[in-house]
Amino acid sequence: MSDRSRNPATSGPPDGILPAAGGPASPPGREDATDEKYFLASQWRLMWWKFQDHKVAFLSLWVVVLFYLVAVFCEFVSPNDPQKRNAKRSYCPPQRVRLFHQGGLRRPFVYPQVQHVDPETLARAYTNDTSAPQPIRFFVKGDPYRLWNLIPMHRHIVGLDGGQKLYLLGADRLGRDLYSRILYGSRISLSIGLVGVTLSLVLGTIIGGLSGYYGGLFDNAVQRVIEILRSFPTIPLWLALSAAMPADWSQIRVYFCMTVILALIGWTGLARVVRGKILSLREEDYAMAAKVCGVKEFTILMRHLVPGFISHLIVTVTLAIPGMILAETSLSFLRLGLRPPTISWGVLLQDAQNIRAVALYPWLMFPAVFVIIAVLMFNFMGDGLRDAADPYSH
Repeated sequence: MSDRSRNPATSGPPDGILPAAGGPASPPGREDATDEKYFLASQWRLMWWKFQDHKVAFLSLWVVVLFYLVAVFCEFVSPNDPQKRNAKRSYCPPQRVRLFHQGGLRRPFVYPQVQHVDPETLARAYTNDTSAPQPIRFFVKGDPYRLWNLIPMHRHIVGLDGGQKLYLLGADRLGRDLYSRILYGSRISLSIGLVGVTLSLVLGTIIGGLSGYYGGLFDNAVQRVIEILRSFPTIPLWLALSAAMPADWSQIRVYFCMTVILALIGWTGLARVVRGKILSLREEDYAMAAKVCGVKEFTILMRHLVPGFISHLIVTVTLAIPGMILAETSLSFLRLGLRPPTISWGVLLQDAQNIRAVALYPWLMFPAVFVIIAVLMFNFMGDGLRDAADPYSH
């Protein structure tokens, strides 16, 4: 038996961290340097390396980052003012981006749409005017806006020349650009997930940590409260809490109230996870040593025990964000949460509540597509983080 196989300090790193065996031979010294790199790496770096091996989760991470970047700069990314009405573009269908005109390759363009009324059914219809293609340009002048409600600007990342409106995903009943409204709605729908989960994280970590650390009567009381909260049906509970909000509240107050409500309901699952981890860690040597040295119990809990499972906590939080997004969308869709003129994905889906709208104007369902993509990306990313949370597993 070789020295390398007898000494675990010089053996190769765990499976899933280093490239698979059988590859090209490394030059002398290169293998030892690689081994040292992995053995000296912190747990966070090992997690990051293993997370990168999960291709779907890694791609989902960048999609989520893109979603939040669009939400932050939605005024600049949107081609039109989301509140600007145009009666001549009521239920305008999506404009198709094209590259070929009369057999020749051109820069991306769209055909202007001409509205006409059917003389028999009196229904509005749109036809493409193929004689005057309109090229899509970058950084064009358009509807004025205030970036983050602070900086006055009038440049948009994409648009049409001459003050023409670009309807990439069509228009709603009032002729408002649906694509711009979806981008603006992402700011509320995505932020409410982050803010709500942050509040749930604080409540769940403190209450669950104290419950697991002290145990006894306090633990029993907390667990009974959690069981009672989790036994309530979700929709009736939302109905009751929504009815408790005064009708004359501003939409900002409704937004923060909804965030608090979702956090007060969502902390229970996180508290159970924290409690279970604390129960397994509170008897460890380093925790007992800190207690013998006179360290305050709350400091032991937050500084010594919680960091021991912070990676698992990140996974739990990541998987909880899509639940918050779906909760806001459901509440607003049922007209129990945010209401117009506030823009969120749930508010936009209110226009698709009847079968006639879905049958005649299917592009009104586009906000649901963005909800599905966001939820799937968070779930895929959470699965990758769950695998990466234990970088030494095979």
